[in-house]
Amino acid sequence: MSKFGKKKKGLPAINTASLPDIVFMLLFFFMVTTTMRQTDLVIKKPQLPSATEVKKLEHKSLVSTIYVGKARPEDQAKYGSGDKIQLNDKIATINDIANFIYSEQEKHNPEEIPYMTTSIKADITCGVGTIHDIRMALRDINALKVSYSTRRGDLRENVR
Repeated sequence: MSKFGKKKKGLPAINTASLPDIVFMLLFFFMVTTTMRQTDLVIKKPQLPSATEVKKLEHKSLVSTIYVGKARPEDQAKYGSGDKIQLNDKIATINDIANFIYSEQEKHNPEEIPYMTTSIKADITCGVGTIHDIRMALRDINALKVSYSTRRGDLRENVR
């Protein structure tokens, strides 16, 4: 009788020694190639009004933001001193809002368009007339879901 057992003929075990290297390469690849889109403000950073009943927006990818405020001091000679509307990274007029909303809608599926929201981030010192004009432009193109960005706080803080 033989002292040695028969060898099992099958596939050898998979070598997983290089698996952590592959995982880290993929991680670094996605970290390097992913960018977070942030709008560069041409206007002064708006000081948002305070509100007591605040609700967070659910789907941030379906939100188009309109910034309203005064031009920065270094840009007031170029843009003037009144209320300015910023769409993406440039100063715009009321007439540009329709094109802005249509271009934002083109980026999404037709099924998502009814769920799109327009967020208005307006400075506390901004005139009501400017906000009203923006709302009328949004109403004309049937973009009726409007959200006003605020900060949580006491309403008495808004009185100046």
